[in-house]
Amino acid sequence: MTSNKLNITAIAAAIAFAFSTGALAAESMSKEDYKAGKDKIAAEYQSARAACAPLTANAKDVCMAEAKGKEKVAKAELDARNKPGEKSSYAVRVAKAEADYAVAKEKCDDKTADAKKACVKEAKAAETRAKADAKAQMTPATSKPAAKEKSAASTSKKESPGAYVDDAVITTKVKAAVLEEASLKSAEINVETYKGVVQLSGFVRSRADINKAVEVAGKVAGVKSVKNDMIVKGQQ
Repeated sequence: MTSNKLNITAIAAAIAFAFSTGALAAESMSKEDYKAGKDKIAAEYQSARAACAPLTANAKDVCMAEAKGKEKVAKAELDARNKPGEKSSYAVRVAKAEADYAVAKEKCDDKTADAKKACVKEAKAAETRAKADAKAQMTPATSKPAAKEKSAASTSKKESPGAYVDDAVITTKVKAAVLEEASLKSAEINVETYKGVVQLSGFVRSRADINKAVEVAGKVAGVKSVKNDMIVKGQQ
């Protein structure tokens, strides 16, 4: 157990360094630089996954969650450099909160019964606080669209099939739809949207969960297609 923890710490440090340098390498955001930045992040993620391979059981799940979280944050930071602004900075803070939660939740699997439930609850509360802090850092003028997004999500059924739906609104609606699906309640699924294309990532229990998540997301108004990056636990 001690050896595994040391391995995780060392690998996590390597992953953090790799992704931070990968994101920093793309400060001049021409189309070529942006693409190079994305390619570098993708390559570093694959390297990080490979570094997790020697680990077993939950130690491997934690390592994979760390690798995926670093990738997600690196992508958000790259996008923030490509299109600087308060919204992109907010997206980075949210990505960090979600990445931290995904890792913390995996670590809770080392506990049992009530201790595990308390651990997950604490991790979720930390994520909620981090997201609230991220939103609080936005100016009132910038945070107003977020309120509109929430309203749009609650009235999604009234939208016509051809109506334009903002990516952030689609993300909100897909997340809600996934949470409402009973068979996916124990899954940890992250949602990102770009020009109507929804990307699902995270850890699930089975291939059936992946199929169900893709099906649920595909039914949400405004979704053009669904890209699956979800991973079945134990099959990394």
